[in-house]
Amino acid sequence: MSEISETKRTIEETEAPVQQDVKKAKVESTPVDATNVTEPDVGITHFLSPELPGFKGQIKQRYTDFMVNEIDKNNNVVHLTDKGFKVPKKPQPSRDEIRAKKEEEAEKRKEFVVEPKLRKEIVEIFGEADAAKIEEVYRHATKMESEKSFEDKSVRTSIHQLLRKAFNNELESVTTDTNTFKIARSTQNSRVNKKDLIEQTKDANGVENWGYGPSKEFLHFTLMKENKDTMDAVNIICKLLRMPTRVMRYAGTKDRRGVTCQRMCISKLGVDRINALNRTLKGMIVGNFSYEDNSLNLGDLKGNEFVIAIRDVVMNPKSALSLEETLENGCKSLTDNGFINYYGMQRFGTFSISTHTVGKELLAGNWENAAELILSDQENVLPKSKEARQIWAETKDASLALKKMPRQNIAENAILFFLSNQRKEEDGKYSANSYYSAIMKIPRNLRTMYVHAYQSYVWNTVASKRIELFGLTPIVGDLVIDNEANNKKVEDDDEDLKEDLREAEFIRAKALTQEDIDSGKYSMEDIVLPTPGFDVLYPNNEELKNIYVDLMKKDNMDPFDMRRKVRDFSMAGSYRQIIQKPKELEYKVIHYSEPTQQLVNTDLEILNNTRAMESGQKYMKAKLERYAPDKCGDKTAVVLKFQLGTSAYATMALRELMKLETSRRGDMCDVKV
Repeated sequence: MSEISETKRTIEETEAPVQQDVKKAKVESTPVDATNVTEPDVGITHFLSPELPGFKGQIKQRYTDFMVNEIDKNNNVVHLTDKGFKVPKKPQPSRDEIRAKKEEEAEKRKEFVVEPKLRKEIVEIFGEADAAKIEEVYRHATKMESEKSFEDKSVRTSIHQLLRKAFNNELESVTTDTNTFKIARSTQNSRVNKKDLIEQTKDANGVENWGYGPSKEFLHFTLMKENKDTMDAVNIICKLLRMPTRVMRYAGTKDRRGVTCQRMCISKLGVDRINALNRTLKGMIVGNFSYEDNSLNLGDLKGNEFVIAIRDVVMNPKSALSLEETLENGCKSLTDNGFINYYGMQRFGTFSISTHTVGKELLAGNWENAAELILSDQENVLPKSKEARQIWAETKDASLALKKMPRQNIAENAILFFLSNQRKEEDGKYSANSYYSAIMKIPRNLRTMYVHAYQSYVWNTVASKRIELFGLTPIVGDLVIDNEANNKKVEDDDEDLKEDLREAEFIRAKALTQEDIDSGKYSMEDIVLPTPGFDVLYPNNEELKNIYVDLMKKDNMDPFDMRRKVRDFSMAGSYRQIIQKPKELEYKVIHYSEPTQQLVNTDLEILNNTRAMESGQKYMKAKLERYAPDKCGDKTAVVLKFQLGTSAYATMALRELMKLETSRRGDMCDVKV
């Protein structure tokens, strides 16, 4: 895969107060570009280990500095360990062999006799005269049209099938405008007998489908991609296969900015077709094929494994600890105590106006306000879109603004395109209904993203308050997932609820009692908080419950009234762990000299060089393992490897370790599931 350099993005370190209780471990309002959404703006205000020092560094200087490998439901880390297969070339016959074969086939046709039972059916359908003509067509490659016509479509279909069956799949029949049959012999046998087809796909060991075994309903495969998010990859692959995107399924989405590996599946497809894509795909490769009885669905994974290289690492000059001591203490704290499982800054977009602000307007039914926020001219929008935004701000001319709006701005284009076809009212403005309809033209996953961002903002804020008020100990009224209730079959007649939960696992929670706490069965890692919704249980603690009420009251909303007339904005809510603990956490300090020097090897590089070594070809020893060897340069990098559960943000784990302020990193890659 190509190695594409990106502009360096420096992560700013915030100086955390030393030796403070976790309740006071807030992020102070450090001077940040006012045009950016800051961490406190979206409820991110606490560290769990404020007494530990952090360090500065640069993340994602190269795509290979950020690797994500999916963890399947069996706890296996998904790696690319093969690149598919090469279809063996069939030996090309000589001209004499081709001529001899044609003569042999001609002789066979002259002597060919239709099976009596099948010929009887043909005579009953077409009559003796036409039946004889059909036989002549087969023997001498002539053409004919039936005298009879057949009005019933199902009858015509059965006739097509009968002709193919009777004449070895070598007759082509088509229906005319008058429903008669035109019949001719195919110059090439386009329909291959199924048994012959299977034989053609057997490998050297006699295993069909080039060694992958008998075909099943679903073909699973590993997708490794660079600089593309999952939906982009799906769209590209399905376009090349000329299939609708709905036939491809996956367990979780992976972000664009990085190198990622995940399992995908597609239905009713030969392995040779998708294997052939490796000759065409750019920045992607597929392999590790397997036929399975079951599909993949969203959520069919345990989490992700991350390998992250942090370059140009510099210790805080005020710290008395070395980098090694800082990493040792910080990683131990992460392993033992975890980090606050905030929704990361990337959840709230890269613009000056947070996506949760738009979501608030949508939940309130303020369609015009929401559209204006999406179309507004901001500091951090795509530069090419600024002219279109200014045109809209000054003229409210949707047609003119649309001409200048780049295609990449999907939401903006959807709104402007719809409004450009609407008439304004007498006051020169578009109606509220026009703005509503324009909002609904935004693709569903994008328009629901805004309201999900508002839910995330509320969750972050409440989580911070929960930590601040009650620390890291379970209290009466805290919520945990109710495993007993979740094992029961869900029976609910609420159509809104079913609609909202159709893509998510159905989860129930329960409030802890004093007896539960005294049992010692639950730890802080078990405690969850709900995102606001109409089908969640809120904590059974008045002080904590009132945080939801008071916070949302400022936005003229009620956490206990989250149903909306518009189904897409009527959210059931969900539960999220307050604390996440990374597993299999390890770190490595690497010294290097060149900014473009690769520090971590991809699955593809490891695979290519391992195969080359095993086959006696030239290979690079430095690319046989995940980490590149230490070059003893004057620059220092830290490579972290760890595993997180579903929906956790690796950026929040880095924030806890490095004591960094991520607000300037609003464009950091989205690493959640």
